Amino acid sequence: MKEAISLANEELKRVDHLIFVSLKYTRTVDVIRSIIQRIITALEHILDAHLKNVVMAKKIKEIPDQPVEKCRILREVYQNNSIVLGMVDFYLFLRKMIRGEFTSSQEFRRHVTMTVNVKDEMPIDINIDKINEFYEKTKMFYEHAVVVYEENTGKKN
Repeated sequence: MKEAISLANEELKRVDHLIFVSLKYTRTVDVIRSIIQRIITALEHILDAHLKNVVMAKKIKEIPDQPVEKCRILREVYQNNSIVLGMVDFYLFLRKMIRGEFTSSQEFRRHVTMTVNVKDEMPIDINIDKINEFYEKTKMFYEHAVVVYEENTGKKN
């Protein structure tokens, strides 16, 4: 669990740099896509940390390889935890979004926007403000995972 939390922290550092340095100076959709991909990776590590916690509690025997199966298990085990359930849905939303077709507008300007066309849904506009919301939401979930780790192990990370 500690390793997964550490890996998530490293990804969040990369996201931080991409947002506050790379995106600030380049303002391209490629950087936005890279940020989303890094957030997805950080969330995968955080969800793995929760799954390792579930294994330690002997609620499941092993962690599946498929992301959708991992999410199904987390939904079952944490059915009363709105934080985990919300982040599982957010993670699946980001995965669906990163695979969708996209267009870019206003590149190299403050209002650079990536418009994603996800099958059977309205187009989604992702701009700098929305990316910051995603990052803050992921950071809060990371902090939640750290608290869970500390409660279960009695150690400070």
